[in-house]
Amino acid sequence: MALYALLDFDTIQKYDISIKDFCKTAKGLKAKILQYRDKNSNLEEKKKRLFEIRKYWKKTLIINDTLELLYLTDGLHIGQEDLQEYCKKFNLTPFEFITMIKQGNIPHLNEKSTTQKLKIIGLSTHNKEEILKANKLPLDYIGLGAYRQTSTKKTSNILRDKIIELIKYSYHPVAVIGGVKIYDKIPSKFKVVGSDICKLTSIRLKKKKIFKQK
Repeated sequence: MALYALLDFDTIQKYDISIKDFCKTAKGLKAKILQYRDKNSNLEEKKKRLFEIRKYWKKTLIINDTLELLYLTDGLHIGQEDLQEYCKKFNLTPFEFITMIKQGNIPHLNEKSTTQKLKIIGLSTHNKEEILKANKLPLDYIGLGAYRQTSTKKTSNILRDKIIELIKYSYHPVAVIGGVKIYDKIPSKFKVVGSDICKLTSIRLKKKKIFKQK
């Protein structure tokens, strides 16, 4: 089970953590993937932060939802509603849409990808029905959750131990999402950890500051 670090911009601001320090902690924990999620900044601000993240993170970098910035990253993670909206916007089926963006081809966008590799595409799922639908799509992984309640996203769908049974239905690698902690033992390919990395980073920075004062 590998660590998938979630850099949620609102959360690192809440903990007063820089992008550099978050990436440093994620690397120290041997995370394999980093996802940048930012629900409130504009496109240009997100673009600048992606360039900053790239200074400190050389492994796989995923952008959350922001299709327009896919060309700067290794892949895209989208939610169920986002997938429906994109398919409606471009008049494509989910299979057609995911196949297209895996190639780095984004409708109505002329930007060229910074990598020649196929894009990694992940989709959030929350129940058996969504997992079975996802099995028919050319995804690289699914996010499954929420594992427990989380302060970064409101959800009434808390799976806890049910998640172990649901994982078995997926043909794709599973990344468990939602309130996951660094040391949770879950039989999945990835566990997505965000707030817990922030807490660990915050503690480390406070200790460093105290040490300097001495």
